[in-house]
Amino acid sequence: MPIKITDGLSAKELLHEEGIFTIDKGSALHQDIRPLRILILNLMPLKKPTELQLLRLLGDSPLQVEVDFCRTTSHESVHTDPSYLEQNYYTFDDIKNNYYDGLIITGAPVEQIPFEDVDYWPELTTYLDWSAGHAFSTLYFCWGAQAALYHYYGVEKRLLPEKLFGIFEYQLTQKGHPLLRGFDDRYFIPQSRHTAIDDIKVYNTPALDILSRSPENGINIIGTADHRRFFVLGHFEYDRRTLETEYLRDKNKGLPISVPKHYYPKDNDKNRPVFTWCSYAHLFYHNWLNIVYQETPYCLEDIGRGKFCVR
Repeated sequence: MPIKITDGLSAKELLHEEGIFTIDKGSALHQDIRPLRILILNLMPLKKPTELQLLRLLGDSPLQVEVDFCRTTSHESVHTDPSYLEQNYYTFDDIKNNYYDGLIITGAPVEQIPFEDVDYWPELTTYLDWSAGHAFSTLYFCWGAQAALYHYYGVEKRLLPEKLFGIFEYQLTQKGHPLLRGFDDRYFIPQSRHTAIDDIKVYNTPALDILSRSPENGINIIGTADHRRFFVLGHFEYDRRTLETEYLRDKNKGLPISVPKHYYPKDNDKNRPVFTWCSYAHLFYHNWLNIVYQETPYCLEDIGRGKFCVR
């Protein structure tokens, strides 16, 4: 939420440099307020745990948020009851004429498949193209981020020599960015992926701003200057036991899997995992909702008209 202050207050300029929103008293008197509308395209196979994780973070806000879930129809989910999806999830045809303050596109366990070979790739690109005129700001996570970077900017992915699996540290590369306001100089985020992006291509794409990276694992968060796209290579939404569930699943199947790095104390999987990313996850979503609240036009139809005046 913005701080209401006198327009001439000397702190205003510094607050803006630090990514803190302010509003003068005159504007506050005429400010229109309505619930934020968020659409989530849930590509994860286990949809119910992902729902809970995302709603837990979106709900930790003083803002009123209305959330719709949608799914692909060109891929049949085998891990969620079809009747549950029919009752609780929209399809593209249901929402194609709607407008949203924010859109979230999750990851999916298809990263080792070429993008065009994923069975719902044409449907996903329809969502990506549609979002330009129907959602103000979009968060893309893990494979969803890789897919969007490829579709919009031609950023290729590459296979890693071994799975990046565990909790990893990244450093901020921009100070005072509103998406990362309140973060320490470094933060932690869960990773569970076999691929990485072409960092050099990102560096050479002027439309993309690198917000964080690490010397070991490269770029982590990318944004655009207009705040309409944010790409996160990782899973802030994971709860304490999500990596453990993935680890034990593969271990019990006899698949080659290592203990998640920096996750169990002393790397002993008998110990309770340490929840080192929880506060960063809540802060990240709080900041994103604040950006969305401040910058989306009050009349959502204005998104399609290219009008992005702050309310």
